[in-house]
Amino acid sequence: MAEKNNQSPANPSRRNLLKSASLVGAAVASGGAATQAVVGQNRATPVSQPRSREALEVLTAAEAETLEAITDRIIPSDENGPGAREARAVHYIDRSLASDNAASRDNYGSGLAAIDDYARRLHGHPFHRLSPELQDNILLTVIEGQVPGFNPSGSGFFNMVRNHTIEGTFSDPYYGGNQDFIGWDMLRYPGVRIGVSASEVAQGGDLAPAHQSAYDIPTFTKVIASTGRGGNGN
Repeated sequence: MAEKNNQSPANPSRRNLLKSASLVGAAVASGGAATQAVVGQNRATPVSQPRSREALEVLTAAEAETLEAITDRIIPSDENGPGAREARAVHYIDRSLASDNAASRDNYGSGLAAIDDYARRLHGHPFHRLSPELQDNILLTVIEGQVPGFNPSGSGFFNMVRNHTIEGTFSDPYYGGNQDFIGWDMLRYPGVRIGVSASEVAQGGDLAPAHQSAYDIPTFTKVIASTGRGGNGN
């Protein structure tokens, strides 16, 4: 993991821009020897507080709870701000599974069931009810190929979810994620603009965020969000 330095801006790229994803990628590349590593930054207690639920297009309620817990370990909220859970990455993934990512639906169903079943067998509780430390250990066990039920592999499933979590956290909010522009604020991205002045360019990351979707700008053409998206959420 990259270390912080004195040249880092305030809110330092939110864990050096997905430090958790880099750590897991390193664990996979090394053959998964580091079983004590964690996927994201740990918190003292598991997240189990009541929260409002939105209607789902594809995922079941149980699948959404498991998936939300996984995304929360990939990009966790911390003292620097909110993460994938608050950005509604799961809502983005659910909408994508109803449209251009429909081919991944079966992989999501079997993979989430495998993780939840393993958590229940090992700890007696569903995955989303476990502590962050136990969740991290299970995810690393999945990556190391020690949990059955994945097609084609546990590491392949995790990488798929990681990529979609990143998309759901940082893509244009028009596609269902990045709620309240959480992802863009995390990166200090000021938002879409048709044109900028020289003084605005000079401000860089200090430029006040526009907080508008690209599709709020008349130049852009809207698509039906529930039936099609840009390839990378753009």
